[in-house]
Amino acid sequence: WKISQHHSSVMPEASKPKEISEEEVKNLFQLWNSALATEDPDAVAKRYASKAVLLPTVSDVPRTDYALIKDYFVGFLKKKPQGEILESNVTIGHNWCQDAGIYEFTMGATGDKVKGRYSFVYVFEDGEWKINHHHSSIMPEGIVTAEPITKDEVRDLFQLWNGALATLDPKKVADRYAKRGVLLPTVSDIPRTDYPGIEDYFTNFLKLKPQGEIESGEIMIGTNWAQDAGIYEFTMGATGAKVKGRYTFVYVFEDGEWKISQHHSSVMPEASKPKEISEEEVKNLFQLWNSALATEDPDAVAKRYASKAVLLPTVSDVPRTDYALIKDYFVGFLKKKPQGEILESNVTIGHNWCQDAGIYEFTMGATGDK
Repeated sequence: WKISQHHSSVMPEASKPKEISEEEVKNLFQLWNSALATEDPDAVAKRYASKAVLLPTVSDVPRTDYALIKDYFVGFLKKKPQGEILESNVTIGHNWCQDAGIYEFTMGATGDKVKGRYSFVYVFEDGEWKINHHHSSIMPEGIVTAEPITKDEVRDLFQLWNGALATLDPKKVADRYAKRGVLLPTVSDIPRTDYPGIEDYFTNFLKLKPQGEIESGEIMIGTNWAQDAGIYEFTMGATGAKVKGRYTFVYVFEDGEWKISQHHSSVMPEASKPKEISEEEVKNLFQLWNSALATEDPDAVAKRYASKAVLLPTVSDVPRTDYALIKDYFVGFLKKKPQGEILESNVTIGHNWCQDAGIYEFTMGATGDK
């Protein structure tokens, strides 16, 4: 006897798929979201199937087992996230279902809101629906792409600002700054943190007709920002004066162009140090002037006076306030061949200035008078 017919098949009731509605699929998200609310990484990891794969939003590492999935949520749960589905697209298969769309998280720790795309694939395992695949990613249009810029192009941004200075129009200069630009200027104690404040600073500064030149600088480039920091020097067209300073420009790419986000300018610190002088050296400065008297050359004496000096002389009612007037006084005074001697001296020393006040006596070589 041989087998003429052999029919083997699964029990039909056992092969029936586990029924689930679209609404029930959407509600599976709430089980996962409630697990997040516990702030327990174990509770969240238990929502995933035995062979689940998690591709998380803020980690490059695929999480392919319980330990790795739990590890991800140890960090993520510190933000106290709670999610809400904004758009959902459900597909139902034989003991599996999928929910894909857009969700948004509110981070309880900071109040920040983060929107992303999601895919949950659920399987019916050990009597309940579990997450077999979870892929989460940021919104692609929200991804910041770097605007390319070279170091030479960063340096050229200074010339745009310098060109705005050359217009002598404070509005054109202020337009070079970003919406939230900050200017910490060289010659003002007031931080300029908005357009009117920046414009106000340049209203006065431009009266000097400044033009700048970078002497040395270091450039750094990041994602949509760049920094140029170093030493620059200004020539003031109104006076011819040259002023050297330290600078930092931080540029950001805003509304399609590079703008100044931060501009910090300061005087050279060593230039601001006082020139040291002792009391004895102050007293000896009189001898330089006295020696100039001995030359009987009014030019030599006048050269001992500063560019904006004032001389209120002993025997003239006219204040002498420039080189010509000071020289003119000594034309007459030197005919007496004076030589001085300090009898009493009181010295005061300040920041790049000093004073010597007291009593002196002159011997007039032409007459012998004292």
